[in-house]
Amino acid sequence: EAVVSTQSTGSANLVNVASFLADGEDFRWYMKIKCSNCGEIPNHFVYVAKDEESDVKGGRGSANLVVKCKMCGRENSISIVDGSVKPYDNDRGQFKSVVKFECRGMEPVDFSPRTGWIATAEDSGLTFPEVDLAEKEWCDYDENEDREVGIYEVKSQFKTTKS
Repeated sequence: EAVVSTQSTGSANLVNVASFLADGEDFRWYMKIKCSNCGEIPNHFVYVAKDEESDVKGGRGSANLVVKCKMCGRENSISIVDGSVKPYDNDRGQFKSVVKFECRGMEPVDFSPRTGWIATAEDSGLTFPEVDLAEKEWCDYDENEDREVGIYEVKSQFKTTKS
């Protein structure tokens, strides 16, 4: 079965924020997935986390997420590629890779950012843990620089990449 590498790219409008990053191995990447065999897209989000592993049927190793398609019964899996989680640090709203997935039999089609991000303020370097991007925006106040910090217009897309 073919392994497809997919990268999740993100874009955002950053206000006095140098970067933001998915924080830790337990960060949950919530997404809707499509079965590559039958095309079924369940209407709910599932999550992939680097610190969770399940065995793949038939002794084919393990993956961070193993799901059986409810329509065709096929077992599919996704893993987060080691070392692929990167901070988003482009303030011009350009799409930039934030994580890469190794997909077997399914592909992500929608992403829900939710919580667990860490943001770093521009200039002061002040960090804001547990940033919640569920509403696709976040703002706070940088006391060191006496100004607003914010992440707005968060967008994402998936791109198939060469391994």
